[in-house]
Amino acid sequence: MKIDLAKKYAGVVLLCLLLLVGCGVFEGEQTLDQIDAPPENAELTDDLENIPEGEDDSEANPEEGEGEAEGEDPVEEGETEGEDSAATTESVERVLYLLDQNGLVVPQEVQMPAPASKEVAKQVLEYLVQDGPVTSLLPSGFQAVLPAGTEIIDLNLEADGTLVVNVSEEFTTYEAENEQKILEAMTHTLTQFENVDSVKLWIEGEAQDSMPVNGTPLTEGYSRANGINIQQTDGVDLMESKATTLYFPMQGDEMVYFVPITQHVPMNEENQYQSIVQALMDGPSFDLPLQHFVNTGSQLASEPVFEDGVLSLNFNENILANSAKSVIADEVMQSIVLTLTEQKDIEAVEVSVEDHEEVISESGQPYTEPVSRDMVTPTESI
Repeated sequence: MKIDLAKKYAGVVLLCLLLLVGCGVFEGEQTLDQIDAPPENAELTDDLENIPEGEDDSEANPEEGEGEAEGEDPVEEGETEGEDSAATTESVERVLYLLDQNGLVVPQEVQMPAPASKEVAKQVLEYLVQDGPVTSLLPSGFQAVLPAGTEIIDLNLEADGTLVVNVSEEFTTYEAENEQKILEAMTHTLTQFENVDSVKLWIEGEAQDSMPVNGTPLTEGYSRANGINIQQTDGVDLMESKATTLYFPMQGDEMVYFVPITQHVPMNEENQYQSIVQALMDGPSFDLPLQHFVNTGSQLASEPVFEDGVLSLNFNENILANSAKSVIADEVMQSIVLTLTEQKDIEAVEVSVEDHEEVISESGQPYTEPVSRDMVTPTESI
């Protein structure tokens, strides 16, 4: 009997120990995460006999969870997902005419924030101001041309394609030797837009007949016809030549860019395009810091043909960088297109080479159609 009684007591003790372990008495202190928090709608009560039974969360808060099923994110009416981020990151490519390390006015393609539709011309001018928003975007060795602090007050596009630019008094603080460069940079930057043909200047709302420092005439406005980086060519008869803008490649610190040079080119009255191409093949003047970019002996194999806005040029084999693969250097093609599309009515250029079925770019793409200017530089209207 004593043995049976001892066994019973031992069994009771063991059962109690198991119950205590299950209740967590021997688990030590619990963390805040382990302790169940009371429900948000819990109420204090002294009536222990009439405690209400627990309600299902979805019944207690019927609106909670609606519209969020299956991982959906609630979106307010009129709100588009990602709209804010798209508005702040959208950008557009523009051409700005800046000063390079040699003091030449040259085009550079720059990514800038997309402005309101009616402010594109104003924006590109603001990006020509020294110490302005373009500063962080300038390639090595380049600088803006307009005096620091210049404000673009407003612009007015007239029916004849003249853009009137109204600037603040700070514009007048430039050095005399930079006057021509400022005019050229402003004019070429603004006339990249198809409906802008020329530029007139106002300062603080007053029309200007001439530039404020060195007196360059502005009565008729300023256009691309006035030239850019004008180079005087020795031994050329001005009466039998024509001022023509040629584009030559230049190796910069970070990339190859193209320098427009306006010079007088002797003209073949029967085919002026042939004279322009030959001047391009001859290369830049030796007193300019530009590289000769075409192979020696490169020339037209036949006369240029102009039809329906397309100028067709057929060269000899020397124009190719790799004759076996019919490859033409990218800078050669781009120089040809930029130069010839400066001419009135030429919208695109078609290049072929005698004894070659096709002409291939450096990236291996065949030129299957005429190359237009907007294929190498962006264009649009304001």
